[in-house]
Amino acid sequence: MIPAADGNLNNNIQIEEIPSHTFYIDIEKHRIYGYADRKEAMKQAIYLCLNTERYHYVIVSRNYGVELASLFGKPVTYVIPEIKRRFSEALTHDNRIIRLEDWNFEVNKNVVTAQFTAVTVYGNLDITKAVTF
Repeated sequence: MIPAADGNLNNNIQIEEIPSHTFYIDIEKHRIYGYADRKEAMKQAIYLCLNTERYHYVIVSRNYGVELASLFGKPVTYVIPEIKRRFSEALTHDNRIIRLEDWNFEVNKNVVTAQFTAVTVYGNLDITKAVTF
């Protein structure tokens, strides 16, 4: 028997925001212990996204990570705007990140260090990421 419906499936449905509760990763000690929430979890999510090469790992979604490998060997005038675009594309998929702003780039031989502010629903986070090109 097919259930009867009035055609409006949106009645009495409440959308609930899932908290940013996750395991805490201590990068320096190479340990996972305890839990992180809100701003600390957001820092961790940004770190993991920017340190995962997109399309490289079969187990990771094709929508996750950042494409940096294709920047190797390219001129710095191409690399800097591409880093900005690719970081923005990778991070703004997360609905907790509103925008990226206040970009600064420092070039040292074949390494570009990008510094920017991630404006999130939990507050602003200052992020630094070095990219070898």
